[in-house]
Amino acid sequence: MFQERDSIRKNSLILGAVALVTGTLLATTYLATADKIADAQRQAEQKALLEILPLEQHSNDLLMDVVPIPKQQRETLGLDRGGNIHIGREANGQVNALIMPAVAKDGYSGDIHMIIGIRVDGTVAGIRITEHRETPGLGDKVELKKSDWVLAFNGKSLNDPDAGNWAVKKDGGEFDQFTGATITPRAVINQVKKALQYFEQHKEQLLKASQSVKALPSNSGETP
Repeated sequence: MFQERDSIRKNSLILGAVALVTGTLLATTYLATADKIADAQRQAEQKALLEILPLEQHSNDLLMDVVPIPKQQRETLGLDRGGNIHIGREANGQVNALIMPAVAKDGYSGDIHMIIGIRVDGTVAGIRITEHRETPGLGDKVELKKSDWVLAFNGKSLNDPDAGNWAVKKDGGEFDQFTGATITPRAVINQVKKALQYFEQHKEQLLKASQSVKALPSNSGETP
């Protein structure tokens, strides 16, 4: 009986020691890589922003020059949590575009995260898909590295095409669908249209908020 208790105590101590060492290793690894991960995320975000609004089209730091999206306005953009709108400015500080996050909730395999750039005249500067779980080879063509489909939004607005044509061709709209995949492009089109409507509805408020933010000098010359 005594030997059995001794064995249990010994095994417990061993398990505790293993758990302590493992936890320490995990914590050390996290601390050692946290800055690198954050830096990689920052570079990825900056790269996507610069694809929508290239260096020659702004003079500020797109990552740092932002206004928060009010809580009551997040639903239209499909956002569950907070988010920031990135401001693009000309050399004189005048706002020329806003880049906002949005999430299409009705993708084939779940949420489709994107950023949408809208110029102050209400035209699309560009969109980029930042995260999704759509089917490889079908729905993943919303990614620019898989196809140039997202470029079809460039220059579009609520008036071009008109509201009824903001749909895939299968639904009588202007935009192409993918062979074997209609749900994914349909979800993206709907969310881009909602973002344009959001901008149109809150344009004055957004531009006023943008003007109240101190414009920061560009550091976008850093390698994204």
